[in-house]
Amino acid sequence: MSFRSRLTLFFVAIVIVPMVSVAFVLFSLIEDNENGKADARLEARQRVAVNLYQSDREAAGRLARRIGADRRLAAALRSGEDERATRRAEALLGELGAVRIRIEDRRGADRVDVGRDDAIAPARSSLVDEGGSTFGAITVSDRSAPVYARMIRRLTGMDVVVRDGGRTLASTLGDGAPATLPDLGDTTVDGRDFRVASFDATTRPAPGFAGDVRVSLLFSQEQVQADTARSRWLAGGVLAGFFLLAIMCAYLVSRSLQAQIAAFLDAARRIGRGDFTAKVPTQGRDEFAALGDEFNRMASQLQARLEELQTERLRLENSMQRLGEAFASNLDAEALLEIAVRTAVDGVDAEGGRAVLAGGDVVARFGAPAGLEALVEEAEREALEHEAASERVTGAGSVLVHPLAEAGGELVGSLSVWRTTGPFRDRERDLFHYLAGQAAISLDNVALHEAVQRQAVTDELTGLYNHRRFQEGLATEIERARRFGQGLGLVMLDIDNFKAVNDTYGHQVGDRVLAEVAGVLREYSREIDEPARYGGEELAVVLPGTDLEGAYNLAERVRAGIEALEFPLDGRGTLRVTASFGVAALPESAHDQSSLIAAADAALYEAKRSGKNRTVRAEPEHARRPR
Repeated sequence: MSFRSRLTLFFVAIVIVPMVSVAFVLFSLIEDNENGKADARLEARQRVAVNLYQSDREAAGRLARRIGADRRLAAALRSGEDERATRRAEALLGELGAVRIRIEDRRGADRVDVGRDDAIAPARSSLVDEGGSTFGAITVSDRSAPVYARMIRRLTGMDVVVRDGGRTLASTLGDGAPATLPDLGDTTVDGRDFRVASFDATTRPAPGFAGDVRVSLLFSQEQVQADTARSRWLAGGVLAGFFLLAIMCAYLVSRSLQAQIAAFLDAARRIGRGDFTAKVPTQGRDEFAALGDEFNRMASQLQARLEELQTERLRLENSMQRLGEAFASNLDAEALLEIAVRTAVDGVDAEGGRAVLAGGDVVARFGAPAGLEALVEEAEREALEHEAASERVTGAGSVLVHPLAEAGGELVGSLSVWRTTGPFRDRERDLFHYLAGQAAISLDNVALHEAVQRQAVTDELTGLYNHRRFQEGLATEIERARRFGQGLGLVMLDIDNFKAVNDTYGHQVGDRVLAEVAGVLREYSREIDEPARYGGEELAVVLPGTDLEGAYNLAERVRAGIEALEFPLDGRGTLRVTASFGVAALPESAHDQSSLIAAADAALYEAKRSGKNRTVRAEPEHARRPR
């Protein structure tokens, strides 16, 4: 095999084969990354759709209670005049903005059903006569499927398909919606590829009139495919540039070796022709030895350069991997800053780094600035004061600092790196500032994620936990109380004559009263307590580690605080309100979650019945009789 053939084989083995492997792996990672980002966006939009659906159900619940309390409708139902009840229900549709009203008797047979057949997000309420007996149920919806689909389309930018009991109620795809859509997966509609996410009663509470409502969100794969293609072209361009550079280097090295060998042969021929002025290679001092030395030196230099490039590439790959983990994971701020510090240190070949909040607290650190403490603090202080990057270089070392700011421009802290081996190069400065900027963007995303999580469990009007979070928190505290043998108190309160407040002064005043009462409940609750809006004007608070007397004492303090509230009415005097309370506790009043709520509710009912503005303790469970 010739020398040139051996060089070619060597080039293929160390350059072409690894580059083909890297290209295959890199293209696969790019596709997986783009699909992951698409699924994350789809999940976020699905949470919007679920929250809107639950909000519509809550609104329907309020309408159901109002319609159920309508005297004319109740009178018609009790007298058996279904036609009259139907006319009244149709009138209530227009008056209250409901979409559909269905009334059933106690056996489940329909008596009244008016409104649109594509109504969704219904709420159900029992109909109770004056004697307290249930004589039927009312189901009300104030949202139609087409309106809901258009709202989701406007909020998320995605197509929506809504079905109820196997029947398509609404679709932003027109008549091209497929008969079935997966819970999470891919589908094709009219030649277009979509990523689909669906929710129904099997995974989320979404009952409808005919069956279980199934809402499917469809995210177009065209953008994902375009982003994947663009990233692949960019990666391919980088690999092609590296390949051309490798070919050029190999060509130059080959010519250099051939020239050196030609010079050696020329010297040998000259010696063969009798030209003794030419040096004849001898062991240790001949041309072969010199050629070997130069080759070895060149090989050593090339090896050192390749190792440096491999180390640099590995460091950058690790940095990119950490950034990818941070962006794809649901991290908290401290974990995110920890990744940002380590990535910045690796990316710019620093000896250490740290992230500092605006107040001076160090929340993430890698390495210690031995001998550079004052220099680091001075650079961080300058970066925060001027809201700009700062650099300090002395004989002891170099420091780079980048301020971290939220999307609104408010500074939250700084990211800094340092080393004692010399100043940072321009490329390293650019890379550091880029990484710090990405860390700031990620902090904003974490804050947004936490805000969305808080909104999912918080009642918007009162700022207290919503009903779902109340039930989950109560179940958790009951399990903890049983495990550690502790008590658990429950207080439920209802604002007295709240309907009269709404009817007399309007719902804006009613909302203000409800918010102020919630504020009193929150003020008297401990940090470990969980105040919540149970429903309508009824509030509740879970009291870990509290017995019946402790719950009663807290209820009395809250009752007095509510009684002391005053609400000016713009020249119409001052409104004062009161509330009635029912308290229960484990194990005195109940043995599980449902019986604890029932005990507190029964005590609340007794407080209402016996004159209002008072607190009643629940009777022991064995002493209570069903009403």
